[in-house]
Amino acid sequence: MKRRTALPLLFACLIETSLACPRWSPTQAGQELAALGTQLAAWDDSYQRLGQSPVNDELYDQAQNRLQQWRNCFPGQAAAAEIPGSSVGAQLEHPVRHPVPQTGLGKLPDERAASEWIARRDEVWIQPKVDGVAVTLVYRDGQLVQAISRGDGRSGEDWTDKLRQLPAIPRTLSRRDELILQGELYWRLPQHVQAEKGGLGARGKVAGLLNRNAPPATDAAEIGLFVWDWPNGPSTLPERLAGLSEMGFSDPQTYSQPITTLTDAKRWREHWYRSPLPFASDGVVLRQSTRLPASRWKAEAPNWAIAWKYPLAQALAEVRTVEFTVGRTGRITPLLMLHPVRLDERTITRVSAGSLRRWQALDIRPGDQVAIALAGQTIPRLDEVIWRNRQRVPLTVPSASDYHPLSCWRATPGCASQFHARLQWLSGKQGLAMSGVGPGTWARLQRAGKLDGLLDWLALDAREIATVPGFASRSAGQLAERFASARQQPFSRWLKALGMPPSGSAPLPQDWQVLAQRSQDDWKALPGVGAKRARQLVEFFNHPEVAGLAQRLAQHGVAGFTALLAENQ
Repeated sequence: MKRRTALPLLFACLIETSLACPRWSPTQAGQELAALGTQLAAWDDSYQRLGQSPVNDELYDQAQNRLQQWRNCFPGQAAAAEIPGSSVGAQLEHPVRHPVPQTGLGKLPDERAASEWIARRDEVWIQPKVDGVAVTLVYRDGQLVQAISRGDGRSGEDWTDKLRQLPAIPRTLSRRDELILQGELYWRLPQHVQAEKGGLGARGKVAGLLNRNAPPATDAAEIGLFVWDWPNGPSTLPERLAGLSEMGFSDPQTYSQPITTLTDAKRWREHWYRSPLPFASDGVVLRQSTRLPASRWKAEAPNWAIAWKYPLAQALAEVRTVEFTVGRTGRITPLLMLHPVRLDERTITRVSAGSLRRWQALDIRPGDQVAIALAGQTIPRLDEVIWRNRQRVPLTVPSASDYHPLSCWRATPGCASQFHARLQWLSGKQGLAMSGVGPGTWARLQRAGKLDGLLDWLALDAREIATVPGFASRSAGQLAERFASARQQPFSRWLKALGMPPSGSAPLPQDWQVLAQRSQDDWKALPGVGAKRARQLVEFFNHPEVAGLAQRLAQHGVAGFTALLAENQ
């Protein structure tokens, strides 16, 4: 086998929000299809020659699915962009027809769909969905006569000689009738907990070994077999499970359970997801006990079995746009706006690229495909760039030298993001803890032209606030009361609200003038204040914009600042 033909494409069960067709010209469509096809072929080559996995199996499957979607969107460019030897669309070198087609599996998108599927069927069973490489085995007169890779479900590669070398595949059976078995070759992982360890690239290990002419004996012993169907076997699943167990294929009976309700299915799905198993599994399979006779099977998803995948550990996401936010201290954070993807029952639409330096190193642009995961199961995390859009979209990128802890005290051009962050900090729990005053409040006042400087809101009364769209008379009065009460906040809170750098553990005098007159040596003498922090404190108290804010607070009678009025008289 010269490529990863054993891995399903059309029937891959991927938990991902569907993407609309890209708005590409025919030329760009051809370029993007060729680029992704080349990437997949390179990954396949790495598996085959080196036994290495550049990306995990989940991302590989999603990339295959993405390419198939693009091929459906641009059929006219798909054939021209085909990469010889690529994993998608290429022909088998020596095709061998399956005696019974491998059907593949459809997918259930959510609990509601699972409940409906179960309710429409009688005698439903559930099994772990073993994450491995599919194969067909044929026995006649008790002898293994043929082993075929999945391929496209209709035909595959002849693996007979290779699989005879695997201890998990019996060369002989006691039965003399013809047996057709379909199953999954998996990498043995004793006490493997899927929820904690993920797939560990187990399927890729099996695929890499089977791409070799002769798998090493030590590695061959690490491959197991889970028979998930017996097409020409008994008519009911319990009979098939018992028969397989008698032949020595005990895994299916061990890991198959009858269910009647969604609650049953959820319980077993959760149990197998979080309990030790001898293999990696990427979900569960729901099976109706009876199914069509093998003569009527097709290489397409059947109606008697379906997959319900576990939450993805990583999702492949396409970048729509890149936005840059500037925080209160001047830190620039690139945000990737994504086409929505599903990850652990959540829809993810954006992810931070971390720092400006990291984004510059990755050079992520609209149209790029990235891998995201959840940090601590809650916060989206950017893991890596999987492949890049061929057309590099130009972006306006803020300069790091323009922003620092003392920039953007006013809503001047280029300062909208940092200025807004200063307002949020000021009213937030770190600052004045102004209940009900958040980003929306400040945004409305800014749009109305009421906030040019950080403290302009101190001069607003209820009547003027009521002229701002979005504020009725009552809400304007409430906001004016909150603004008035903020003037009564203690001096220490106002220092934090303005963004004074941390000053160690020593108590601070309740007078702005005293603090503003301290030298670096004075600050360094305090416990917990080093040379760098001392310099930052001196720069803060002596910055013209900060000094102007202190004067403004003195005019409004805020404690700790009023002495500045006498100084100016």
